[in-house]
Amino acid sequence: MDRQKPTSQMLGRFQPWHKGHTELFKRIHAETGQVIIMIRDMPFDDNNPYHYTHVKNMIKTNLNQFTFGEDYDIMVVPNIVNIGYGRDVGYTITKYDLGEEIHTISATKIRNES
Repeated sequence: MDRQKPTSQMLGRFQPWHKGHTELFKRIHAETGQVIIMIRDMPFDDNNPYHYTHVKNMIKTNLNQFTFGEDYDIMVVPNIVNIGYGRDVGYTITKYDLGEEIHTISATKIRNES
């Protein structure tokens, strides 16, 4: 992964990583060709049952058609709850419409069905 090249970012808990995350990844990867996936470091509880290493392995399994370290990288970050900016800072924040079928996927429901 070329860290000087324009890169897209995904920030989340990914508890668990699911089809919606994969579809979002594909969409944003198409924009820049590389993505940094940032896993929020959360306290373990019923809503966050997976350790960072388990989440990372789930992501790598689901993105097996992409090359880790080239198409994407993964890092754990603090429990980020706000992203702010004050003026034109050289990046955008984009909400992608992935369609109703994808938007209705719920990690909470997936965890409860496991």
